[in-house]
Amino acid sequence: MEVTSRDLAQKDIKSLLIKQSIPSSVGILFMSVNILIDTIFVGRWIGSLAIAALSVVMPITFFISSMGMAIGIGGSSVLSRALGSGNREKAYITFAHQIAMTFIVSIVFVVAGLFWGDDILYIFGANGEIAAPAKEFFVPILLSVPFQAFCMMGNNVIRAEDKSKHSMNSMIVSAIANILLDILFIKIFGWGIWGAALATASSFFLCFAYILWFFIYKSELKPQWHHFKFHKKISGEILSLSFVTFARQGVISILTVILNHTLFVQGGEHAVTVYGIISRMLMFALFPVLGITQGFLPIAGYNYGAQHYGRVRESINKAIVYAGALAIIIFIIILIFAKPIVAVFTKDAQVIQDTPAALRWVFAASPIIAVQLIGAAYFQAAGKPTKALMLTLSKQGFFLIPLVLILPQFFGIFGVWVAFPIADVLSTIITGVFLKKEMATELKEH
Repeated sequence: MEVTSRDLAQKDIKSLLIKQSIPSSVGILFMSVNILIDTIFVGRWIGSLAIAALSVVMPITFFISSMGMAIGIGGSSVLSRALGSGNREKAYITFAHQIAMTFIVSIVFVVAGLFWGDDILYIFGANGEIAAPAKEFFVPILLSVPFQAFCMMGNNVIRAEDKSKHSMNSMIVSAIANILLDILFIKIFGWGIWGAALATASSFFLCFAYILWFFIYKSELKPQWHHFKFHKKISGEILSLSFVTFARQGVISILTVILNHTLFVQGGEHAVTVYGIISRMLMFALFPVLGITQGFLPIAGYNYGAQHYGRVRESINKAIVYAGALAIIIFIIILIFAKPIVAVFTKDAQVIQDTPAALRWVFAASPIIAVQLIGAAYFQAAGKPTKALMLTLSKQGFFLIPLVLILPQFFGIFGVWVAFPIADVLSTIITGVFLKKEMATELKEH
């Protein structure tokens, strides 16, 4: 018998975290491995310049498709609390509005991308020799963005239903398809970077097909046509919480623009390639920590909606402990094996020489990031958009962007790398203070 969302209020928190986090972690792992292998194939079969092109294009399309993720996370906070309070009608309306919003917004951004693609690519760092391969990669990926956006939205709704294995399956389908199609299009057919883009676009469509199948045949959310009728209050609630994730992705995109231009000034295409490898490692290496954060969200949201505040406290504490322990292990691995890891991506001797030290600095504060990630996620799950927004933006927006603009003026390219751990430490301190106060007041034992 398949589990239902009500299990989130009844089962042991530890077992729920494991049950939710493992599929989320595995899904993120496959997605991250997909990105890593994509980068390795492109770097070895096309060239290191192609890695730089990917580093320019992917943040653009991810920003557009992250509208789906934003609507998914924000709407699922509303949905989880509605299910927790027993208001299934609100849950149906919320899901229907998530579908409509994702479709409309992603199409608008795709049209804008088609009209102003060259200008957007330049803004994101398509300078010098990077421009031509970046443009070739951009268009096929852009056209697939609505499918990717629906996947990101749908995965968060699936986790809110406590059916995270299906979320995992959708990402596995996408990752395996992309790897196989990469081999076919790049290695066998010799289609170069256009083949890499076509493989990635096709994988997004297959992910979309799996999630569509889930909602038709497996989901407990069955909205009718009348649920799609505009509901001002619920739309506002979804958008206010979605704005947290969208703002974070917007800030990340601004950070990417600043990083790519700063790195290009400091070290040319070579420096952009170095960061291209590091950025992929950031997603790949931290997959279990991100998985626990995603697994934590529906547990906290459902129990907050049901006013089971003791269970919310317990979920926060255990999520931080588990994620923190995993982050320490990841940091040790990066510290020891940085050079062999980098050598997998490219044959370029200069990149292999320069990237390990930069990689270690970027990951230097990773043992403490669990507090920041879980803390920001709690405020979003609890439906507190202002605090969630401030804490979510604290690392990239309040600290990392200013540090990347200032430190290279004094320390050159080293200033870029050392900005990451400084931002991690500062944002973790601020989040810890807010979270401690919240647990002592709103979530205190009665």
